[in-house]
Amino acid sequence: MLSEYVDNGALPGLVSLVSRAGETHVEVLGNAAFDGPPMQRDSLFRVASFTKPIVAAAAMILVDELRLSMDTAVDGLLPELAEMRVLRHPDGPLEDTVAADRPITLRDLLTFRLGLGESDNPAIRQREEELELRTFGPPLPRTPLEPDEWMRRFGTLPLQYQPGERWMYSTGSHVLGVLIARATGQPLGLFLQERLFEPLGMRDTGFTASDPSRLTTAYVGNDVLEPAAESQWLVPPSFPDASGGLISTADDFHAFARMLLEGGEGILSSAAVAEMTTNHLTTAQRTAAADFLGPVTGWGYGLSVSADRYGWAGGLGTLWSTTPAEQTISILLTQRALWTWPEELFAEASSPAW
Repeated sequence: MLSEYVDNGALPGLVSLVSRAGETHVEVLGNAAFDGPPMQRDSLFRVASFTKPIVAAAAMILVDELRLSMDTAVDGLLPELAEMRVLRHPDGPLEDTVAADRPITLRDLLTFRLGLGESDNPAIRQREEELELRTFGPPLPRTPLEPDEWMRRFGTLPLQYQPGERWMYSTGSHVLGVLIARATGQPLGLFLQERLFEPLGMRDTGFTASDPSRLTTAYVGNDVLEPAAESQWLVPPSFPDASGGLISTADDFHAFARMLLEGGEGILSSAAVAEMTTNHLTTAQRTAAADFLGPVTGWGYGLSVSADRYGWAGGLGTLWSTTPAEQTISILLTQRALWTWPEELFAEASSPAW
């Protein structure tokens, strides 16, 4: 089914992985770029929002160890978020604010209910662009800011909604990465490496391409978004983007997905995995987010949740789905931005275990 999209030029290449009950099948098709070398099983992809569940899992490690608490205010470690102001009207001017009803918590960050995200308020979007926070759109170009300066500038923004009131995509993960680094006293990438990537054998996952020769070229439609040879992922970032900044491979991400499916594998407690993969949105919040999440989908921690499965997508061309009852994991990695996929490809690839 997937090969036709490579044969007809819709995709330069792909790596698909399906595992079920311990058996794994991998297909490697096409090239790393339209004019590039053959795709390999260990080719490196910009997995974009696959980063979100990985960083959520890192936060849950700290919850398991009682180093972070779900419902304690995060402003002890993130003083930039103390005494936040909230827009009086969600579509109103940035100067017309009221005090936040309560502090922002870790649960708010994990569930994307801190009160700010990918906003439909033009004034917020403009201010974030002026501050170079880079919280909207694809994870490139990167923000030039270091984490402390990023947080300082972020803390000058008003929230669009009261904490806990509304689901808003993505920004919670950006803030979560800074929180983890401060809670551990380590750069985010180092903590992920020591506590997730090394134990799980994810040797090619990180904020920098482990082997530049295996990095694929990114496309929007048939136009080059970022050539592999000139990629920003060839150098370490100033701000490790916990929302969309990781590079990975099919086998590496499968190791992470399998850890969740098997209840934590000693990395996380089974209770933490259950929390991550359970919907936390109210009916009203799901309805408000339906245009983004879909009409029957909720949100766990860094991933979407529906009746029989959980998973997420990466905007630069990746899909992941786990169906626990069938012990099935489906992963598809491509180089074509998701919003430019042919509709029929998205429909077919969104069905579990194609």
